[in-house]
Amino acid sequence: MYVPSVNREENIAVLHQMMRTNSFATLVTSDPTVNGGAPVATHLPVLLRPEEGNCGVLAAHLARANSQWRHFQPGREVLVIFQDAHAYVSPSYYTPGFSVPTWNYSAVHAYGTPQIVEEPAAAMGMLDELVAVYEQPRPAPYTTDWDDERAVKMTGAIVAFTIEITRLEGKRKLSQNRTLADRQGVIDALQCGNPDERKVAETMAADLAKLQEAQLNV
Repeated sequence: MYVPSVNREENIAVLHQMMRTNSFATLVTSDPTVNGGAPVATHLPVLLRPEEGNCGVLAAHLARANSQWRHFQPGREVLVIFQDAHAYVSPSYYTPGFSVPTWNYSAVHAYGTPQIVEEPAAAMGMLDELVAVYEQPRPAPYTTDWDDERAVKMTGAIVAFTIEITRLEGKRKLSQNRTLADRQGVIDALQCGNPDERKVAETMAADLAKLQEAQLNV
């Protein structure tokens, strides 16, 4: 990922939070023996286990009918992309002067080598973990009945896997290269927009507040 220094995010706590908040991610793999090594992508929920490994461990599963899991080979790195809120930025948001349109966004790229989870009980545990995360806000959370043979049988239709993260790339392109007045102009414009735009504005406002506080303390 192209990341200018002004947009680089290296705080692992910030990156992990972005990954948890945007856990419906994109898994990108390739196999040099298939279709000339053309990349393949699958969109899927990916859970982060932040305490495991140096940078965390990801847990997910693919449909067994999805041949992408066959790309998982020792030493073959894969990419998982976590995309946060994004928004178009018009030059009209800035103070008068020459400017061009752009796009503000935040994203995390996680790299590592997948390990297939062969043990059925471990795969069931991963499914329970996934369901618990997404059911937690519900008043009557669903839980899988593993005494039902149909549920157990369905685990054979998936391939569970983990990825120990070996490196993380974080990018937060949030008008850091603009003046404080321009950044405030973007915030003012986006905070009246759609949910993604409002989230970008909220993140930018928090960053701007921290910057202004730091300047006061110099």
